[in-house]
Formats: sequence, C-alpha cells, structure tokens
Amino acid sequence: MKKLLPVIAFVAIVFIAFGCKQKEKTENKYRIAVIPKGTTHVFWKSIHAGALKAEQELKDAGLDVEVIWKGPLKEDDRESQIRVMEDFVTRGVSGIVLAPLDDMALRVPVKNAVDYGIPVVIIDSGLKSEDYTSFVATDNYIGGRKGGERLAEILGGKGKVIMLRYQEGSASTMKREQGFLDVLKEKYPQIEVVSSNQYGRATTESAYLASENLLSPLRKSDGGLTIDGIFCPNESTTFGMLRALEDSGLAGKVKYVGFDSSDRLVLALSKGYIQGLVLQDPINMGYLGVKTMVAHLRGEKVDKLIDTGSSMATPENMDEPKMKNLLEPDFKKWLNE
Repeated sequence: MKKLLPVIAFVAIVFIAFGCKQKEKTENKYRIAVIPKGTTHVFWKSIHAGALKAEQELKDAGLDVEVIWKGPLKEDDRESQIRVMEDFVTRGVSGIVLAPLDDMALRVPVKNAVDYGIPVVIIDSGLKSEDYTSFVATDNYIGGRKGGERLAEILGGKGKVIMLRYQEGSASTMKREQGFLDVLKEKYPQIEVVSSNQYGRATTESAYLASENLLSPLRKSDGGLTIDGIFCPNESTTFGMLRALEDSGLAGKVKYVGFDSSDRLVLALSKGYIQGLVLQDPINMGYLGVKTMVAHLRGEKVDKLIDTGSSMATPENMDEPKMKNLLEPDFKKWLNE
C-alpha cells in the first residue's frame, strides 16, 4: 500500500489540475504562455508586441485571456528554454506558444506538454515533431531564396560571395541558409560561394567576432576584399557583420544582404551599407500565434501551417508605407517602452 501512495497522489494531482483546466476553459479563461528563443533582439520584442495585441483584441471580444511572456535571455540557452517549458506545464497553463531554440532538443518538452493536456503552437522556427497544433512562421526557405536572388541581382549574376551562418539546430535560419545556397546553385553558376561553414552564434558580439575572423583572410593589400558579396540569415549575424565592415572601413564597398530589421540596420540600408534586408512580420507572427491557440482551445479548426510571409526591403523601396511598417515595427506601443 505504501508503494501505491505516490502513484495515487500523482493521479490525484493530475486529475485536480485537469479538472481546473477544464473549468478554466469553460469559463472562457485562457492563460497562454509565449516562449521566445530570446528576449533582447528587436525581433522578439516585436513578437511580444503581437502577442499582447492579440490579448487585447480577445479581451475586447469578451474573453478572459492572459498572455504570459517568458524566455531565455540568450538564443543559445536550450536548457533554460526547456526549464521554462517545464515550469509552464507544472503551472497548468491553457496553452503554450513556442519558438523552439532547437528543432530536436525541444521535442520531448513539447510532447510532455501535449501529453499533459496542454496544446502547443509553434512559431518562427520548426520542430522535428508533429505534436504541435499549428506552425505559424515565415516560409524561411523562400526567405533565404529571396536573399540569394537579391544578392545575385546587385552583383549582375557573377562574383564571389560568403555566408555567415547563425547556429546549428536553429531550424528557421538553417532553412534560410539552404534557400540562399540552393538558388545560387540552381540559377547563378557564375557566382562562387567562397565560405558557408562559419557560425555567428547567438549574440551580436559573437557574430561580430565571427565576422572579423571570416573577413580577415579575405583582405587584399589595398584594404579591399577578395569577395564581392555577403549574406547573413538573421538580425544578430546581420548586425555583427555590419559592425565588422564598418570597423574595417569596408561598409558600402561590398554588396551585402541581410535578414530582419533593427534601428541600426535600417540606418545602414539608408546609407547603402546594406543593399537588401529580407523582412518577416514578427508582430503578426506573435499575434497569430496567440489567436490560433485561443481558437483551438475554443474548439475551432485551425490550419496546421500558417505562413506569415516575407518581403525584400531595399534602399529604393524602404520609404514605401508597407515596407516602412515592417522595417520599423511599432512594438514600443504595446510594450510601453
């Protein structure tokens, strides 16, 4: 009997928690945990803003919705993100909206949440699993191809280029990198990819150091570079490379296409230091992540895949209203910054 007591206690806890969860749902009370990859970059602040926008809209519609935002500080802290997942499962939230740091490492935490009766919507970056309710994200492969097309266009279809990768296990950026390489291989045989195996990793500082190391052996005696173009697949690598080019006096002297946006990147685009930025719509991504989760919890049918789209910003089109909204998302309005 003593051996059975822990089992009975666990079953009782699960039963009580499940009963509370069912009561919470029937009374239109939804606590939605939103877990980003990190919390410092503009991209994630925009995701947060979109989640809060959805929360307010749902409240205005008469639903009692609370968005709980929590994630690791740095985008390489898998253990921290897993602990956050486990904590929200223990707390018995209604649903989880997750941007997985690693497409493999987060599989078990997601499965555990679903087994416990907590559905998961994946945003931004894929997961090697089918346990999620919906995947709300940019088509990252297409975004990478757009980056390749833009760089090829401004190079006139020929030249030598490099790509600084982000980090291993990040499904979103891995697809962008593959899309970039594939479009060059398929359509532009006169463009040679000189380097594509270096990683900037999780922070702008690590990306800056990786950029300096990558550029150093490519310097010519006259101070120029032996390459003609550069592609970076996310905000931190794009900014890190920009800093390295500026510090070396090379900004504007090499064709450069990046991914995502921030104040510094927008300024570089206006100066001609960057010739293209592939833009996502992170506010819409966070918004749709929460809206999709609440729709599912209310018994509505939701799509397994929701593409939030991507656009190419250039110095020529950056002042157009649509592009300006994507380049300078109004996240501060929702975050009270």
